[in-house]
Formats: sequence, structure tokens, C-alpha cells
Amino acid sequence: MKSFEVPRDREYLMQRMGDLSQVAGLRRCVLADGKAQGVEAVEVRTGGGLAFTILPGRGLDLAWADFRGVPLAYMSKTGVTSPAYYEPNGVQWLRSFFAGLLTTCGLSNVGAPCAEEEPVVGVQQHGLHGRISNMAADNVCVREEWRDGRLVMAVSGRLREAMLHGENLTLRREISVGLGDNHFSLCDVVENEGFRERPLMLLYHINVGYPILDEGSRLICSALDVTPASELAKTELERRCQMGPPECGAMERVYFHDLAPGGDGRVGAALVNETLELGLYVKWPKRQLPCFTQWKQLGMGEYVVGLEPGNCQPIGRIEQRKRGSLEVIKPGEQRRFELEIGVLPDRGAIERFEHSVGPADGRGES
Repeated sequence: MKSFEVPRDREYLMQRMGDLSQVAGLRRCVLADGKAQGVEAVEVRTGGGLAFTILPGRGLDLAWADFRGVPLAYMSKTGVTSPAYYEPNGVQWLRSFFAGLLTTCGLSNVGAPCAEEEPVVGVQQHGLHGRISNMAADNVCVREEWRDGRLVMAVSGRLREAMLHGENLTLRREISVGLGDNHFSLCDVVENEGFRERPLMLLYHINVGYPILDEGSRLICSALDVTPASELAKTELERRCQMGPPECGAMERVYFHDLAPGGDGRVGAALVNETLELGLYVKWPKRQLPCFTQWKQLGMGEYVVGLEPGNCQPIGRIEQRKRGSLEVIKPGEQRRFELEIGVLPDRGAIERFEHSVGPADGRGES
């Protein structure tokens, strides 16, 4: 059977079906089993082979994703959990880290747990990777509409990280995709609705799993500079972009990349499996998110590569402040962040992506 490509003409389609849900659309539901019970979800089918699940009940993050039936994202052993099970202290965030296609980290801390003194309330603990992924969204809107002859499907909502005598940060997110597309757009607007300047740390933890990740898979990006985050990572610096098979007890290797922007000011990274002729990519404006972290975790059962754009490195707010690179958001200020996440469905698409990011030093990162 030849690969089916959905026509994008409204009249043509409506002559052939009673409802567009036959080929594409959004479906709201509530998860009902185990620790996921009560988590609101939206299932998205683009009609172009791309399908994914958005979780308004978990930070408007993305869980399962596939392309023409091939899984794209890594799902961890915790499974999707309700915010009711969130444990904020230390590294207990890992007990609710389902991973998925996207887990958002922040807004007050990304990386190592730490503690800082706050006016009125005293010392406050900031756990690993912050709270925002364990918030449920409000003002959730799910819509399908034709715009200038193009069907656009969008899910939006608001998340708030707030505390009496503390921060009051909101994140308004919209995820949108067109009929037949194999990529989607994510737009976040973070606003400080309080009256004091606050730290702002934000990192998009995009988690690629098997079968895109497998022995022989490789990372494509174009780095001006790469810094290993540990001595272990340093020993494999030259092999950072090459992926091996799962290893029992393998420890993570983390690398901080300074990516070279293209002519449009955007940077990008992709993990590709050339045996499958399939890859997953992310692109974003470097001025919004100047940092890129590669998380290489090749353990048995914990077999995942993270592509992680951020406005910071995942080192915790105290260390970020010591380095003079902790961003702050002023009262009433808004900050906008945009990502494009998509599939590279064949060898030609992989080659075009690699050409678009280009080698920084004549050798590239692949």
C-alpha cells in the first residue's frame, strides 16, 4: 500500500466524509488508571501520521507521541502521575518524571536542588527542576478552526507558580499544528504578575526514546563550543553525538552546547536513526533560549537522549547566580519562548535538516 497523504482542501475533504475526526482532530479525555487518575489529556492526530498526547493536567506537557505508528518519546518507569503525587524536596521530582515528548522544567529552578532565603517566609527549598510540570492548567481551550483555507488545531491554557509572600509567575502556553503536518509549534509567554523581580529559569526537556534512539543513532547539531558537565562526560566528549546500545548501570553524560544560529537566528538539534530513516528535531530562536543541553542516558530501562533548549543550564539557581548568568523577570514583564518540534520522515529530510543547521567548524557535530 502506498503511503497516504491527507488532502488539505476543505471542500474536497467534506465531500468524502461526515466529520473531520475520520482523519484528524483533537479529543479531550481524562486518564482513569492508577496514579494517572484524574489527569486531563488531549489526544492530537494531525492526519499526516503524527500523533501525540498533551496533558493539561500535568503542565500542558506532552506524553506519548508517534509517527505512522513508530514511537518517538521515551516514557519512564513512573508513568504519568497526578500532581497529587508530586514530591517537591530534593530529587524526589524524579518520582513523577514520566519524561514523554516534553517535560517543562522551571520556573524558579532548573537543575540541582538548592535553598535560598526569602523575605517574610525565610529559607525556601527549590527541588530538582522546579514545580511547573506538576501544575494543572486552567483556562484550557481546545479548538479546531479553518484559517485562510488551512485547518489549525490548537490547545492552550495557563499555569501559575505562586506563593503567598512569594513569587507570582504565570505561563500561558499554546500548542498548535496544521492538518497533515509532521511538526507542531509551541509558544509560551511567561509573565511576572507580582511586584518584585524574580529569577526565571526555563528548560524544555525533550526526551527521545527507542526506536529513534538505538545503537548507531546520532545527534545532529552545530556547536561553536561544547562543555562536558562531569569528568565522566569529559572522557566521552569525542563520542557525545554517537549512540550505543543500552548498558546495565550506565550513568548519564551531560553536555552543554553553544549552538551556531542560522541566518534566521534560529538554532536546532535532532536525533536521527538512519537505519529507520527517521529523526526527531527541535528548532528555536537562540536569543530566547541561548542554552542547549544534551542529556545522554544509555542505561537499560533508562535509555533516552534529551534535547534540552533553555534560558539556563540545569545547574540550579544558586550556581547559575554565582556564574552571573541567572536571568530575572521584572514586575509586569512578559517573556516569549517559541519552539518547533517535528519529525524528519526520510533520508532527504534528515539531509536537509543537517544542511540547514550547518557545521560550525567545518566538521559539524555528527
